[in-house]
Amino acid sequence: MSLKIGIVGLPNVGKSTLFNALTKKKVDIANYPFATIEPNVGIVEVPDERLAKLADLSRSKKVVPTVIEFVDIAGLVKGASEGEGLGNKFLTYIKETDAIAEVVRVFEDPDIIHVAGKADPLSDIEVLEYELMIKDLETVGKRLVSARSDVKGKKKGAEEIIVALEEIKKFLESGALLSKCSLSDLALGIVAKELQLLTAKPIIYVCNASEEQVKNNWQPNGALKEKIGAAPFVVISAKIESELSELTDAERLEYLITLGLRESGLDQLIRTAYATLGLITFLTTGEDETRAWTIPCDSFAPRAGRAIHSDFEEKFIRAEVINWEKLIVAGDRAHARELGQLRTEGKEYIVQDGDVIEFKI
Repeated sequence: MSLKIGIVGLPNVGKSTLFNALTKKKVDIANYPFATIEPNVGIVEVPDERLAKLADLSRSKKVVPTVIEFVDIAGLVKGASEGEGLGNKFLTYIKETDAIAEVVRVFEDPDIIHVAGKADPLSDIEVLEYELMIKDLETVGKRLVSARSDVKGKKKGAEEIIVALEEIKKFLESGALLSKCSLSDLALGIVAKELQLLTAKPIIYVCNASEEQVKNNWQPNGALKEKIGAAPFVVISAKIESELSELTDAERLEYLITLGLRESGLDQLIRTAYATLGLITFLTTGEDETRAWTIPCDSFAPRAGRAIHSDFEEKFIRAEVINWEKLIVAGDRAHARELGQLRTEGKEYIVQDGDVIEFKI
């Protein structure tokens, strides 16, 4: 399964710099608002140390990591929904994303203009989420028009849909994110399957900090922490990530050590995204290739097989499973089988992160 994350933020908070660093795809980061006019899309390989080790063991001809797609859109400003700046029409580009990364600036730099005059992450979040709500209200409003037309045409179920849409509209008008609301089953279905509403998507807050703040383990203050609530957040320096993107693997590791960091901001963001969306990775390995596959947590073995091909789910017989570390220690499947570590699992087996699986169909 593919994973897509939309990146939103006010102008000059480091959003496009971060996108450049994550995807190594250069976009315009000129120091003025609205530098990004069309959405930028980049495919990022998910770093996974397990792949190289398994590929060495199997002498694989190629290695295929799983990927994340990042969608970077134009910077929003307060009043975008009323026509300020470029408006909020660009939010349409992230309707099909699985999650939204809200980039907020927590560093001070007089040489980089902030659209509001100063860095205020709490205010940034309020502006961004207001624009998300306005966009959702616009979408719900259009659907209400068609639903009322359906009622006049006596279409079955149209009146129930109007009730559900009015329920959604009421929450949005109250200023609530739909992801934090208790919606009826019908309203949930409309939100999830039909309208792809932005405020219903999981939000990851990306705090763009200075190098010094990252070194000192910067954390949100009380008010910002309260605003973020239980939602996940990561502290990243777009400047550091930009520098890391230009280095070799060995140089990257050395630079991270000098900064006192165990992983890059990209690794943090990807790990957070997987946890937020309830995803895990299983692996396949052989002479042809070693590959990572992304599936939902608590997937049964046949469902995991679907990630490879629908036949693997429909014609599933059994799966040979071993944890990747145990396979490395054993040296190969034959020895792992002798040690009793290579297991045969059936349809009820729940796949675990790091499982190496060979499907039998």
